[in-house]
Amino acid sequence: MAEQRKTRVAVVFGGSSSEHEISCVTAGSVMSAIDTDRYEVVPIGITRDGNWVLTSDDPRRLAITDGELPAVEHTGEELALPFDSTSGLLVVEPGAVPRRMGQVDVVLPLLHGPFGEDGTIQGLFEMMGARYAGAGVFASAAAMDKVFMKALLAEQGIPTGGYVAVTNRRWQRERKRVLEDIADLATTVFVKPARAGSSVGITRVPDAADTDAVARAVEEARAHDPKVIVEAAIPGREVECGVLESRDGGPPDVSMPAEIHVADGFDFYDFDAKYLSTSSLTIPADLPAEVTETLRRTAGKAFDAVDCEGLARVDFFYGDDGGVYVNEVNTMPGFTPSSAFPQMWANAGLEYPELIDRLISTALNRKPGLR
Repeated sequence: MAEQRKTRVAVVFGGSSSEHEISCVTAGSVMSAIDTDRYEVVPIGITRDGNWVLTSDDPRRLAITDGELPAVEHTGEELALPFDSTSGLLVVEPGAVPRRMGQVDVVLPLLHGPFGEDGTIQGLFEMMGARYAGAGVFASAAAMDKVFMKALLAEQGIPTGGYVAVTNRRWQRERKRVLEDIADLATTVFVKPARAGSSVGITRVPDAADTDAVARAVEEARAHDPKVIVEAAIPGREVECGVLESRDGGPPDVSMPAEIHVADGFDFYDFDAKYLSTSSLTIPADLPAEVTETLRRTAGKAFDAVDCEGLARVDFFYGDDGGVYVNEVNTMPGFTPSSAFPQMWANAGLEYPELIDRLISTALNRKPGLR
């Protein structure tokens, strides 16, 4: 009897966003934990300038070492457009005709930020008929853009904090009015790229009436994204819930909430506080039972409001006023074993390798093409 072929999984990581390195760390963690008895891993890295290459499957090459973050280098075999119409890999060698390298059954797009988590690469996979894990084109784009995400949540009656959207056009044509709107928003504000994650490009401005400080913060965010969102600070506790698409088409499964404890020396949960410090989580968060229930119910509602699939992490503020406010919906959350999303599910009894398996099996159950 012929041996059954393993499911072939393309792990795609890197990319041209400012979250390139964190994507590499995520991919290394997944490749170190995936069940190689069931899955054949095809590691595909995307360099910062957009080249697709077949890389080493050694997860140690994608780990944070002595504080140094990993990256995809221009080594290994280069790929043409990643898949042909049959989900087959096409390898390009100088002076040679592109050759097929066999089919891929499913893609794990472990990309964070623009050109990976924002619907662009999801559209590419759908055009090429490749099954892939996670949210589809619209949900990825809507959740990535914090302005549109908040509008979708508000339409469903889901509370969010106050904000001002700063488009490129508004900033160029009516800067004075924008700064006035921000000064009216709140005393303390957070200025963010509208379509980025991992706290890249964020500035906390303690006095929104300080127009020079706000303008500098907007320019810092604009270095990452021409569209900026300025959010009113919400005094309270930062908590988050993990959400998984159900196995049977029912309501999504929602973890118990986790509370973030920012390490000493940081004003907020920025990039260094997240990845290079002793910041910690309490799982489950020590909250009143009714607040926990509200968080979990709202997380599931936010998942559906944005039309998510596969997985998401929903971030909240539990305000000092007793309110629960959605801050963000992340369709490809940090996914290392020490990240909040896997830890929340491990607390629920779903260990890291099983979590990876669930994402793959959910994706395999979908038809390729337009969702």
